[in-house]
Amino acid sequence: MQMAMPNRKIVPTLLAAALAIALLGALAPATATAAKQRKPTGQAAKKQRPLYWGAWIGDQLTGEEAPWDMSAVNQFEGVVGKGLSLLALGSPFADCNSAPCKFFEFPTEAMDNVHGYGAIPFFNWASQASSSDPSGATDMPDFQLSDVIAGSYDSYIREFAEAARNWGHSFFLRYDWEMNGNWFPWGAGINGNQPGEFVAAWRHVHDIFSAVGATNATWVWCPYAEVDRHFADLAPLYPGDEYVDWTCMDGFNWGSNPTNPHSWKSFQQIFAPTYRKLVKRIAPRKPIVLAEMASTGRGHAKAKWIHNMFKQLRTNFRRIRGLIWFDQVDRGVDWPLETSPAAARAFAKGIRKRSFKSNGQAAVVASPIRPPR
Repeated sequence: MQMAMPNRKIVPTLLAAALAIALLGALAPATATAAKQRKPTGQAAKKQRPLYWGAWIGDQLTGEEAPWDMSAVNQFEGVVGKGLSLLALGSPFADCNSAPCKFFEFPTEAMDNVHGYGAIPFFNWASQASSSDPSGATDMPDFQLSDVIAGSYDSYIREFAEAARNWGHSFFLRYDWEMNGNWFPWGAGINGNQPGEFVAAWRHVHDIFSAVGATNATWVWCPYAEVDRHFADLAPLYPGDEYVDWTCMDGFNWGSNPTNPHSWKSFQQIFAPTYRKLVKRIAPRKPIVLAEMASTGRGHAKAKWIHNMFKQLRTNFRRIRGLIWFDQVDRGVDWPLETSPAAARAFAKGIRKRSFKSNGQAAVVASPIRPPR
């Protein structure tokens, strides 16, 4: 089985209740005066819970993606004015654009770059082959979930897991994300996949990591959060608490761009329905990370969306403990912050608070990684 370096151009997806405010009854004047001096209650009293934050930075800044090119990280940091505590990167299983397929190795050098910078790597690993033909992106008969379950890739997965173990540092592993959609070959009902196979495949891969002692991987289960279309039910796709360390959501405000036009949606409209399912029904004890999120928008519209996002994170989405901005131009859609000075300023203002952790997280050794304090 041939091995290759990780794909630096893997393309990711295309792309709770309000807190009650305590009511004060009719009080005597002296009591009312004392009440004014007490710490505010309800929403006003809630401080931002600490969050990891970062970006998945494309090649638009330097011609090469971060973290293979760390100067892209330095440029992005200059735009937002703060060091990142998460840096995203990704790879499929293999490159099969020519025969025989070449399987991608664990990206030790890139992971070292992230660790040396002081951030936590957020590695996105996809059980598919990279494809130069977008029309065949979901039709991969050699990469069905049943192939993973049957052990067709066990030797590769084991070798990858051993390399991850030998690397030795803590990292997030987001495996086969957005499984509730129909645009990846591991998706529910896509590519010949049958009910129950996603969970079986996830557990199979997780068990191999556990067997070789690759416990430095923190497993992130990440559906897509979007309200315009009907997606597969999440509960049958959840592998179980013992197989998942963090839950996750991806979501985008596509707006009216021609690639994937939707109505304009706020952060609340995009994420609230799935958020409620995660915290109330599917995984009420798991922390949540936003692994891919961004907004389009011209003028100050994008900046206003970002301002609202930070407000919502502080008030209505307090179980979210990490976020990753999708800073890439994807099929012509302008997600990056650096293309909009107003959006960059709004984002910089949001993350400058101490609750958003900067780089300096390389010393994280807990396994699984816990939410920041």
